[in-house]
Amino acid sequence: MLLPDGGVIRAGRAALFVLEHIGFAPLAKLLALPPFIWAVELGYKLVANNRRFFAEFLFTKEP
Repeated sequence: MLLPDGGVIRAGRAALFVLEHIGFAPLAKLLALPPFIWAVELGYKLVANNRRFFAEFLFTKEP
């Protein structure tokens, strides 16, 4: 994600940036602290590397 000041943030930190700006600032600030940020980054990486699985698991129609 490209920031207005020219900085770049990626992965879990970008997700926390969005979370903060849509109204969940206290949660985002908490999750930005160690060891939570490590879990956020790991979770982001797991989901990103398995997008197809999560898309099928989360967005399938029930019979």
